[in-house]
Formats: sequence, structure tokens, C-alpha cells
Amino acid sequence: MFGTDPCKLVSTVVFNGLVKAIDPSTGQTIERYLITLRATRDQFDHVVLQHVDPVACVRKYFAADVSPHPEELQEVTPVMSFDMADPRIIDPVDVISGIDKRPNLLELKPKDFEHFVHNLFTKMGLDTKIFKADGDGGVDCVAYDPKPVFGGKYVIQAKLYNITVPPTAVRDLYGTMQHEGATKGILITTSGYGPTSYEFANGKPLQLIDGSGLLALCMQYGIPARIVPAPRGQTHVR
Repeated sequence: MFGTDPCKLVSTVVFNGLVKAIDPSTGQTIERYLITLRATRDQFDHVVLQHVDPVACVRKYFAADVSPHPEELQEVTPVMSFDMADPRIIDPVDVISGIDKRPNLLELKPKDFEHFVHNLFTKMGLDTKIFKADGDGGVDCVAYDPKPVFGGKYVIQAKLYNITVPPTAVRDLYGTMQHEGATKGILITTSGYGPTSYEFANGKPLQLIDGSGLLALCMQYGIPARIVPAPRGQTHVR
């Protein structure tokens, strides 16, 4: 994908390895995700494909989540589900004024962004509670999924950044998740993460949602939003 993009319009590629098989209990055709990974162009530029061990490269460098028992079709959760946002669907554009009226998330205040994330997870059908700014113990909000077996308590951290989220934020979230007795930790940002963060999160009950994933969720649940970074040379961390 990166090699066929000389203009460098593509910055991130997500790969979900989907296989079709027959469910022996029903005889029906089923689909299972057995591998999922996210690769950035910066990561890929440092890989010399001719000399790497494919398994080590996928597992360690790109921090892929691989099924521990593929022969049993044990599934992994995709880092991004592509049915979140059909790429053929675009927002209507006012060709007369040329003004995009979707709110720019980077113009929100930190607490407003936390409320935005709270509203998003509420729209997703979760019972979501937002925490006070002081004494929250590293938690912006908590979401409860009532579904049996797969439900539970999720701790959520929201990072209003336009620079890469540091790996320390991911490690801190993992510690907070354990302290809170949560089943899952979710870090959601307007920017992105580096390979070290994905490597640390691999195999742990952590979900890292970057800016593109956030916008895909917004599109899926009918929330107008865009992310427009500050001009070059300006950083934005809240």
C-alpha cells in the first residue's frame, strides 16, 4: 500500500486477517479475525523487508494481535472495524459557501473533550459516568457494558493532542485499569500512538483509539466532528 502511494497520501494502514471456515456445530459458513495490526508510514520506512523475519516483524515491531489458537479459530478484536465508516460515504458539502461546519475537536477545551468522549460512549449504548477533574486517579470517565460474559467495567482516558501520545500514558492507563478493577482500559485521542505504545498494549486488555478511529466512531454514531491540526510548528497538548 505504501509502495504504490508515491504522493504519500496514505499515512496509516490497518490490516485485519479475516478467514472463512465452516462451523462444525452448525455447518454454516463463519468468518473470524485471526490477526490484526496497524502500521504507520514512519514505521514501515524503517523496515528492510528483504532481511526481516516475517513473524518477528509482525508480532514485535508492528505489535500485531494474533490469535493464540488459530487452528480453533479463536478470534481477536480488530484494531479498527471497517464497517464503522464506509469510505464511499462522504459528508455533504456546501459548495456555495465552502464552509465546513463540523466542529474541530482540537478547538475544544480539555474538559469539553472529556464530555464529548462521554457522550460518544453513551451513544454506543454504554452506561457512562464522567469523573471530576480533581482526584480522578487518572480516569476521565468509566463505562459499564451490561452484556453478560463480554461486558464489564471500562476505564477511559481522553487525550486532546495533536502530537503522538507518549508510551507513558498507555502504561499509566494499564496501572489505573488494574487499580480500578476494570476489565478493559481505553485510551482515545485526537492524534496517534507510536510503535512502543502498541507493543506495550499488545496482549493486554487495552484499546488504543487514535484520531482516525475516533472520527470513524463519530461517523458511525452520527456525531459531526473533524480534526484539523494547528499550523506547522505549533504543538497542542491538553
